[in-house]
Amino acid sequence: MKNKITKSNKFSFLTALYITLLQIFLLFVYLYFFGLLNLYFLCSWTVFSFLFSFVLIHFRLEKYIYNSIKKIYQDLTLLESTTFNNSPVNTDMTALKIEIDNYAKNKKLELEALKGREEYRKEFIGNVSHELKTPLFTVQGYISTLLDGAVEDPNVRDKYLKRAEKGVDRLIYIVKDLDMISKLEVGDANLNLEAFDIIELISNVYELLEIKADKKNISLILDKKYSDPIMVIADQERIQQVLTNLVVNSIKYGHNNGTTEISVENLNSSKLIVRVTDNGEGIEAKHLTRLFERFYRIDKSGSREEGGSGLGLSIVKHIIEVHSEKIYVESKLAVGSEFSFTLEKQN
Repeated sequence: MKNKITKSNKFSFLTALYITLLQIFLLFVYLYFFGLLNLYFLCSWTVFSFLFSFVLIHFRLEKYIYNSIKKIYQDLTLLESTTFNNSPVNTDMTALKIEIDNYAKNKKLELEALKGREEYRKEFIGNVSHELKTPLFTVQGYISTLLDGAVEDPNVRDKYLKRAEKGVDRLIYIVKDLDMISKLEVGDANLNLEAFDIIELISNVYELLEIKADKKNISLILDKKYSDPIMVIADQERIQQVLTNLVVNSIKYGHNNGTTEISVENLNSSKLIVRVTDNGEGIEAKHLTRLFERFYRIDKSGSREEGGSGLGLSIVKHIIEVHSEKIYVESKLAVGSEFSFTLEKQN
């Protein structure tokens, strides 16, 4: 493959050629005028002059471009200091332009990512503040009322203390969820892997949430009758929390007289997939990519009335990922939602 002659080499070649031609012309006139013309000397000088001029111009041009480009990089902080070393730089200006454009694009992407993280951080702090502020002000209001004299009335005292207790319970619930998700994120949540029957676990979750579902007349069902156990390898307590959070959400956002259905299917020889499907409100497509973010709420006013910490789906996602498994969501507004996750089967 032929080597491409860079523009700087072309420039050095032509400049050296012009200088050499000018020198030879002047030298020829001088030697001819004084009668000292010597063709051997003239040819030798031509070769020497051209090579010397080419090397000198090329070296100085590389040095100039290197220093100029390096100063641009440093001034604009476009590249890290490690980008430059003692090796000669490419003095092909087209290649340099492409290189700078690539670095600029990379830096732009990094800046956009940092801005996105900054926006997420601000939103997260705002959400945490709001979630904690609501129960704190509630508890503070009831206690202040009691201290102002309402404590003397037994009926008011008992009612306000019970309401204050609910506010404290909400605070504890949020703090516990924050603590759990922090441990999951840093990998500090030790898994107790064991073999268990996933069908039996689903039945237990349904029994725990039966009263909650009855309040909205929502039926908790399996897609079919499972006569044999289906054994999986996972942390049973964590997977129960996953199923509980998903079923609670399906009840919370489900329609009266609706259904929540769980199915278990083989995915491949080593994995199965658990699907939690409802015929509730459904979720708009624009919200699906952010569902598993901490404190992200689709309908902030409505979901806060329903209670919860706003961390349920985020915890679900982290628990599944800690198991090195996958979680998926599909939903259609006014039709319903399906959350599914994979588990390892017992061989």
